[in-house]
Amino acid sequence: MDSPAENKRSAALALAVLGVLLIGSLLTFTFLSGDDDANGSSDAKAPAAPSQGKDAGTGTAGGGSGSAGQQAGGGGSADGVPPMVPPAELAEAHRAMAAYMAGLSTYTYADQTAAWAKPLLELTVGDNQMKSHTVLPTGKDWATCQANRCSSVGKATVVRDGMIAEDLVNGSGTLVSSVVSLTTARSENGKQTQTETNAWLVSSRKEAGAWKVSAFNLQGLGNVGASEQAGE
Repeated sequence: MDSPAENKRSAALALAVLGVLLIGSLLTFTFLSGDDDANGSSDAKAPAAPSQGKDAGTGTAGGGSGSAGQQAGGGGSADGVPPMVPPAELAEAHRAMAAYMAGLSTYTYADQTAAWAKPLLELTVGDNQMKSHTVLPTGKDWATCQANRCSSVGKATVVRDGMIAEDLVNGSGTLVSSVVSLTTARSENGKQTQTETNAWLVSSRKEAGAWKVSAFNLQGLGNVGASEQAGE
């Protein structure tokens, strides 16, 4: 029969062996787990690099010019298609529209039609329609204006583009139609008597290297022109 001392030594030895086995198992599990994580992370990140490079390239080249074309010139797209009208040229068309509409509503009782109309007609295509619209008030309206020493001042702002189109069949060029807000302040004998704001649909096309106004319509009411009252 074994003595108590021998029993204790056997139990201690067994516990030591179990402890060594347990520690070895834990170390093996930890090593394998870390190796799997490393392989998983590497596998997940590997295909990301070429994908990001491709997206960045198309986003810079197509997105930049495409966005500018869609907002300002029309016809632009994210795949690099150029806008129908470059932003710089569109700005020139807008300036011509605003200058013409503001000038049409700016005059005094002392103005003479020929001298007053000349710089405005230079902003237009100069056809008979634009000539008939680019005139001072006439008849009773002009007589009242002269009697009351009237004056009128117009301020015009392009609000938004309504249409940008190019005639590829007839070759008449590119046409831009924009909504223009026109505010006219009128005075008699030095005192302001009336302020009026209207929205106009103004069209412009490029002719001889410059953007010229080709038509204007009181928005929603057809072509009113200015043969009776300038700017109305």
